Amino acid sequence: MSPALHEFLSIDLGPILAATFACVSCALLGNFLVLRRISLMGDAISHAVLPGLVLAFMITGTRDPLAMFIGAAAAGILTVGLVEAMRRYTRIEPGAAMGVVFSVLFALGVLMLERGAGRQVDLDADCVLNGVLEAMIWFVPDQWSQVLTWNAIASLPRQVWTLAIVAAVVSILVAAFFKELRIVCFDPGLATSLGFPASAVNGAFMVLVACVTVASFEAVGSILVIAMLICPPAAARMLTDRLRSQVLTSVLIAACCAVGGYTLAAFGPGWIGASGSVSASGMIAVVSGVAMASAMLLGPRHGVIARSGRRARLAITIASEDLLAWVYRMEERARPANIQRAAETIGSTGMTLKLATARSTRLGLLKSENGNLRLTDTGRRSATELVRTHRLWESYLVERGGFAPDHVHDAAMRLEHAVDPERGVRLEPPEPSTPLDPHQRPIPPRS
Repeated sequence: MSPALHEFLSIDLGPILAATFACVSCALLGNFLVLRRISLMGDAISHAVLPGLVLAFMITGTRDPLAMFIGAAAAGILTVGLVEAMRRYTRIEPGAAMGVVFSVLFALGVLMLERGAGRQVDLDADCVLNGVLEAMIWFVPDQWSQVLTWNAIASLPRQVWTLAIVAAVVSILVAAFFKELRIVCFDPGLATSLGFPASAVNGAFMVLVACVTVASFEAVGSILVIAMLICPPAAARMLTDRLRSQVLTSVLIAACCAVGGYTLAAFGPGWIGASGSVSASGMIAVVSGVAMASAMLLGPRHGVIARSGRRARLAITIASEDLLAWVYRMEERARPANIQRAAETIGSTGMTLKLATARSTRLGLLKSENGNLRLTDTGRRSATELVRTHRLWESYLVERGGFAPDHVHDAAMRLEHAVDPERGVRLEPPEPSTPLDPHQRPIPPRS
């Protein structure tokens, strides 16, 4: 084995595996927290474990990892129970319930630290925030024949084994109870009516969240735990609308963030000529934030660019329809229809109107003759449908809604573009009692 590879296995492999297992576990559960709008539960648990840690030390007199884990897990489960109880019995919003519980428990932990045996507890704030990823050194043999043995693999850092077991348990439970988690997540009332024990499923899920948070807490720190519970699921939510795809995508994002973040933290400074390295947990959290921002910007359906494009296309489509209807009315009154008068009447911006005119011309709905716009046969059929719908809405609003005739034009201008999303046809009100609209103009027959 080359010295460089031996160094990588000894120093870098353990932190990468621990970060990946922690990120995957948190991302799996974070999907259901994000959908239930209680994403900050991990933050609440991270703060509220302090009294559990102090109490465990006061009882056992040691900082044994198992005793600390049991104390922290008990405090985490207590936090979940108190938050759920406050949500159920006080009807306050989840964010307020989590804020009350974690601030009170954190303050209780501080008081316990300052009094009695708790004063002997030495908590490293940097360790709490960033974990101990860089300290996970694997004393690996330098011969390949000895690396792939059970004794060598068993000598991986304890945190790696702990997080590997946690990731496996979480994956199995999420896969086994995916249907129950999905229905309880979206509609607990419906789940109960269908015979699913919604309260039991929710309680067990929250206990699992507490255990995963505490188990990951020691190795990767509270910053990374909170980031991984939110960023990968939220980024995946921007990329897909299907829960199963969202869960799988979030796991992939979490794993990429773990590997990419650690690589940037360990080797990034050297690539730009700097010395040393930066916090691995912090860099992984930053990478997950970049992934979240990228998904928000580039998401194919919910991203900022995609939504802006849809809004722009919709504005051009509406302007095109308004232009067709305006040209129809000009022809109805035997008046010339040019682009300058259209801009003054329709009210669209100059660029939008130019694009709308170009679109209508390209689709064969409009043509230009001597500087005036004229409807083609296809365009006249479309314009007739629009004007008919507009005048039907005006008649409906006057006859059924009781509005004055001079107050219904703007509302009809908006309603005439409404389309039934299921049938894909333009919404049309019932026929009025007369063939004329409130302004005594004929309502065109259905084409």
